[in-house]
Amino acid sequence: MTAALLALENGMSFRGFAFGDLAAESEGEVIFNTAMTGYQEALTDPSYYKQILTFTYPHIGNYGINPHDGEAATFQAAGLIVREYSPTHSNWRASMSLQEFMQHDHKIGIEGIDTRALVRVLRSEGVMRGIISAKETNADTLIDRARAIPSMDGLDLTGFVTTSVPYLWQETAEPFILQVNGYRSPKKLRVAALDFGIKRNILRRLASYGCEIMVFPSDTSAQEIRDFKPDGVFLSNGPGDPAAVTYAIENIKELVQEFPVFGICLGHQLLGLAFGAETAKMKFGHRGVNHPVKNLLSGDIEITSQNHGFAVERDSMPPTLELTHINLNDQTVSGFRHRTLPVFCVQYHPEASPGTHDSDYLFRQFIESMMEAKKGQKAKG
Repeated sequence: MTAALLALENGMSFRGFAFGDLAAESEGEVIFNTAMTGYQEALTDPSYYKQILTFTYPHIGNYGINPHDGEAATFQAAGLIVREYSPTHSNWRASMSLQEFMQHDHKIGIEGIDTRALVRVLRSEGVMRGIISAKETNADTLIDRARAIPSMDGLDLTGFVTTSVPYLWQETAEPFILQVNGYRSPKKLRVAALDFGIKRNILRRLASYGCEIMVFPSDTSAQEIRDFKPDGVFLSNGPGDPAAVTYAIENIKELVQEFPVFGICLGHQLLGLAFGAETAKMKFGHRGVNHPVKNLLSGDIEITSQNHGFAVERDSMPPTLELTHINLNDQTVSGFRHRTLPVFCVQYHPEASPGTHDSDYLFRQFIESMMEAKKGQKAKG
């Protein structure tokens, strides 16, 4: 086994053993996820770009990697921290091991450290910059390098994970995709999806409801979206500081006046900023698949999948926005809607994957808002 070192900007270091691509190094913001399953979906989620992901569940890698469950084609997280990596995988769907996947994408992980101690540090002091290396064994050197990594505050990362050109999402016959319970829009609805780091399962859910989806780069202008003539606009998840994505905020200010809009995660934060609210970095964020959220409109409690390190500031929301969902762990904003425009969003992931399907109704809500808008347009015409 090859020795490896994790160094943090606060001066702490952890020694363990490397797996994945031993020649690589990983640097970024060290965070943690409390999910017990779904490591493939998490590691391929573009929202984890430039972040080193710690799993609190102690045993990772035991079911390998398969061709269908990735949220992107490649490993998106900067690196991986686990208590114990399983070199042997057992799953009839798997086509390769986690080790092989990481080697292919030149990513390094560290195992054999006390992840409980690490997570206690991240919870008490907040997430922080760090480096994993199997090449540099001097802790002081790596700590200095960690302190030089750019902070996530003020960092726009969407350009690194967005599509370079627009593309039409092709509905596939992939197995194990949750099917809609008999509900599809009666007419094909055109959705323009702005890609800030979009998860594939979001596209699968929209397609399963009968939508035709054109995915656009994050810096696409409002006029280009208009030229597509969509029935609605979707704003995706993604990494980095939402306040730094100024070009998208300006475009969104125009789009919300013309189309039904649905935002998830970063899309939720960008909508808040477009309407005049503020966002702030959280101490250690929400990353897991069991976060309780209260729907203030229905009174229902939803168990949700979440992955974010920034949040909309509740006290900064203007009167034009209505709070619709709150996180019951810390009372942070989990969703809002505009009081007069067909615009709504949530901070969590209704497409789950991994996670529960409690919040899938939000996709149907988006479908119905687009159908209502089409009726209104016909009545005017």
